[in-house]
Amino acid sequence: MSCCLSPSAQSSDMRTYDTTPADAPYGVLLATDRDGVLTAWTRRAESLLGRHAKDAVGRRIQGILAGSALPPWYGPGELQQPAEWTGLLEFARPQGALPLRVHACRIAVTGRDGPWTVVSLAPEATERVDEVDAALLRWLYESSPIALSVYTVDLRCLRQTAAMARLTGLSDDERRRTRPSEVLLGPGGTAWEQRLREAAENGTEVPRGDVRGRLAGSPDRARVLIGAAGPLADEVGRTIGVCSTFTDVTEHRRARERLTLLNEGSTRIGTTLDVPATARELVDVLCPRLADWAHVDLLENVVQGEEPGPFTGSIALQRTAHKSFRAGTPEALRAPGDVDVLPAGSPPVQCMATGRSKVLTTSDQEIKDWMVRDPQRAAMFRLHRYHSVMVVPILARGTILGVVVLLRSRMAPFAEDDRLLTEELVSRAAVCLDNARRFARERDVALTLQRSLLPGQPKKQTAVETTSRYLPAGSGAGVGGDWFDVIPLSGARVALVLGDVVGHGINAAATMGRLRTAVRTLADVDLPPDELLTHLDDVLTRLHAEAAETAETSGNTGNTGNTGNTDGTDGGGGELGATCAYAVYDPVALTCTIASAGHPPPVVVAPDGRAWVPDISVGPPLGVGGLPFESVELSLPEGSLLALYSDGLLDVRHRDVSQAQAQLYRSLSDVRAPLDELCAAAIHELLPHKPADDATLLLARTRALGPGRVAELQVPLRDAFVADARAWTAERLAQWGLDDRGFVSELVVSELVTNAIRYGGDPAHLRLILDRTLICEVSDSNTTAPHMRRARLSDEGGRGLLLVAQLTQRWGTRHSRNGKTIWCEQRIDAAG
Repeated sequence: MSCCLSPSAQSSDMRTYDTTPADAPYGVLLATDRDGVLTAWTRRAESLLGRHAKDAVGRRIQGILAGSALPPWYGPGELQQPAEWTGLLEFARPQGALPLRVHACRIAVTGRDGPWTVVSLAPEATERVDEVDAALLRWLYESSPIALSVYTVDLRCLRQTAAMARLTGLSDDERRRTRPSEVLLGPGGTAWEQRLREAAENGTEVPRGDVRGRLAGSPDRARVLIGAAGPLADEVGRTIGVCSTFTDVTEHRRARERLTLLNEGSTRIGTTLDVPATARELVDVLCPRLADWAHVDLLENVVQGEEPGPFTGSIALQRTAHKSFRAGTPEALRAPGDVDVLPAGSPPVQCMATGRSKVLTTSDQEIKDWMVRDPQRAAMFRLHRYHSVMVVPILARGTILGVVVLLRSRMAPFAEDDRLLTEELVSRAAVCLDNARRFARERDVALTLQRSLLPGQPKKQTAVETTSRYLPAGSGAGVGGDWFDVIPLSGARVALVLGDVVGHGINAAATMGRLRTAVRTLADVDLPPDELLTHLDDVLTRLHAEAAETAETSGNTGNTGNTGNTDGTDGGGGELGATCAYAVYDPVALTCTIASAGHPPPVVVAPDGRAWVPDISVGPPLGVGGLPFESVELSLPEGSLLALYSDGLLDVRHRDVSQAQAQLYRSLSDVRAPLDELCAAAIHELLPHKPADDATLLLARTRALGPGRVAELQVPLRDAFVADARAWTAERLAQWGLDDRGFVSELVVSELVTNAIRYGGDPAHLRLILDRTLICEVSDSNTTAPHMRRARLSDEGGRGLLLVAQLTQRWGTRHSRNGKTIWCEQRIDAAG
C-alpha cells in the first residue's frame, strides 16, 4: 500500500482531525514519524485509548503500548521492513491494557523528512472485510446451493453460480452473454425476461413468484421454478446489473398436485351408485390434468350389472365414458354405449389378461402391431399426434371389470410416477364401479320383486274408479318398500291401501310383500280399518322378533363375515318399521272409513273442486306395538276424489310440507279430468326430477249404488216370515230382470233368513244389492258367527250354509260393532 499526504494535511489541525467513515472496521487513526514519534491523534483515538491529542502528539509510540517497546515495524532509529504490517498489540489505557488489531502502513509525506507511518486500530475480533468478502464470494459461486445469475443492464449473463449451472445444465462458457429467455424456454421465459428488464430500467425488485418453462439443458421436461431478482447498484446508486435466483420446486409441486388429485379422486369418484356416472367421474379426474385423452371401457356384462366372467381372445368392451382436452372430443372412435372389439394382442387386452398396467410410446412394437390391425385408430393417433399411451386394468376384489386408456400429445411422455398415481385413482374407482354394478343388480332384483308384488291392473268394480303411479328412488338409496292395493270387499265395498316400509333394497321389498299379503288376508275377514291395523302391527312385530332371533343365531355360530350387501339396508337383523293408511269405501252408504298407522292422511277433493285433509287420528307406525288405532268415518258424495300417497311424493326433505300440500291440492283440483291425467299432473308438479325416495300416488274417484240397485227388508224373528222373504226376493229380482236367478236366490234367502231367525238377534234385515254380482246379505245383532259343517244322514238340519256355499260364487261373514252380516254373491253374467 502506498499513499501520500498533501501539505494541507500536515497542519496542526490534523492532530485531532478524523477523516475515517464511522462504519470503517479500522476506524481509529494515528500517525508517527520515522522515529516513532506521534504526529497525529484522531478523536477516535482519544475515545478508544482515553488520551487527549495534546497528551499524545509528540510522545513516542512505545509510551502508549502496554509493553513500552517499539512496535514490530520499527528498529533502532529507523523504520524497518515491511512497509505494511498487520497484527495484534496491547495498548495502555487508564482502565487497563486493551488488545487491538493494528494495521500500519508506511506513506510518503510531502515536505517532510522521511516517511510517516499511519496506524489504524480496531477491536481484536474484527476480520478484514476484503478477506471475508472474497471468501464469501468464493463460497457463493462455488459451493452454495443458491442458483444465482448476474446479468448486465442489457440482460446478458456475466456470471452464474455452480448451483445455477447444475440447474440449467449449461456451463459458464455456454451461459456467458446469453439472455434469460435463451435459457428458460417458452412463454414463461419470455415473461421472466421482461420482468428482469423492468427491474433494470426502474431499479425495482422482482418479488418471488412461480416461473414455468423448459430449461435449455433439458428441454423435454417442464419445470416449475420460484424466481426472484433485484437490481445491482454502484456507490452512487446507478444500476449496473441485475441479479436473479431460481429455486426448482418441480418435484415438490408435482408431489403436491398428485396428493391434491388423489384427494379430489376420493371425493369426486363414486358419488352415485351408477356405473356410467362413476366412469364419467373417473375420466373427469384423469383428463386434462393427467392425460390429454382418457376413456373407460367395461365388459358388457359388467355394465348390465352381471358378474364378469372369464375372457379369452378378442374382447368386446363397451365404451362407458371418455373425455378429451379438446372441445367436442374429436378423437372419439366410439360413443358412450357403443361396443368396441379389441384384438387379443392389443395392449388393453394384454393389460386385462395380466392384471398389470402398461406405459408405452408409439414407437414401441406393441403399439405398432396394434395400429397395423386397427387402421382407424392409427389414423387418429397420427392426426392428433399422440405419442404416449398408458393402459390400466380396472380390477376390483380380484375381478377384472374393464380397462382405462390414457393418451398424451401435448404433455411429456408418461413417467413412472404418473403410472403409480393413475393406478391409485383407478383402484379407488374400481371399487366404486363394482359397488355400482352390484347395486344395479340388486336394485333390478328388488324392482322386479317389488313390481311382482304390487297389484297389476285392478279388477273392475263399481265402488270407485282408480289409477296409480309408483316411482322408484332416483338416488343411490335403492328401491324402497312402498306398496298400494285396491281390494274388493263384500257388499260392493272396496278397500284402498297404501303403505311404506322403512329402508330400501331387497329386504324392504320382501317385507312389503309380506305386509301386502297380510293386509289382503285380513281384508278378506272384513275387519274394520282400526282392527286390521292392529293385527298388521302384530304381524310386523313378529317379523321383527324373528329377524332379531335369526341375527342372534347367526352371530352365535360365528357368521360375522361381510355379506356384501350394497343396498344400504340392514342384512336382516335391523329394525323393521312401516306406515300404512287403510280406507274402506261403501258405495251404498257413501261413506269412507279411514285409519292410519303413522302414514300421511289422504287428500279429499269434493265434487266442486275444494281440496282438504280430513281430521283423522294418525296412530303410531307399525311395529311399535301396544298403542291403539282409531278409525274415522267420512261422508263422500259421488264424484269425490280420494288421494292416498307416500311421503316421498311430497319430498319433505327438500321443501316445506305446506307448500308441497298446496301443490298437490292444485294439481288435483280439476275433478272432472280423467284420473290418468290428474295422476300425471300431480307427479309432474311435485316431482319434476327423479325422486330421492320412492313415491307412490293412488287416486280413487267415488261412485254410488243408487236406490234402484239396492233393496232392504226388515226381518221379524218368527218362522212364518221366511215365506214372505222369499216372495219379496222373487218380486225384486223380477224388477231387475233376473227371473232366471229366482230359484237359487229364493233358496239362499230362505236358508239365511231361517238361520237369522233361529240363531240371530233382533233387529235383523235382508238386503239385496245388484252390482256386477247379485249380493244377498242378512244381518242381525248376534255377534256369533255360524260355521259350515257337513250334516250326517240322521241330522234334520245343519245343511244350510253348505247349501249356500255350493249354490253361490262366494260367501262369508263380516262383523260390525252392532252384530254380524252373512253375505253371498251369485254370478249374473248369463242374465246380462
